[in-house]
Amino acid sequence: MEDIPCSIEASLRIIGNKWAFLVLRELYEGTRRFNELARLINGISPTALTASLRHLEQEEMITRTVFPTVPATVEYALTEKGQSFHVVLKAMKKWGKEWAQ
Repeated sequence: MEDIPCSIEASLRIIGNKWAFLVLRELYEGTRRFNELARLINGISPTALTASLRHLEQEEMITRTVFPTVPATVEYALTEKGQSFHVVLKAMKKWGKEWAQ
């Protein structure tokens, strides 16, 4: 039998971890800075946020823009690939609302 990769596994590999879903959720509202994301995502550590942002950038789900200010200003925004995941996140939100106790 040929080893055919599972598309669900591929999706999970692209997203990376549980925090990435919440990072994406916040970026659907618009461009954010690191401290904004840290404030908006309850319970995330700076280390976990950094790892999630790096992973999502590597997977081309988000872009990182550095502005030449002192100190440097860094903003994160969704790419077209990241925007296309919004339908999945909306479906998860609907499902969670229906089934969460």
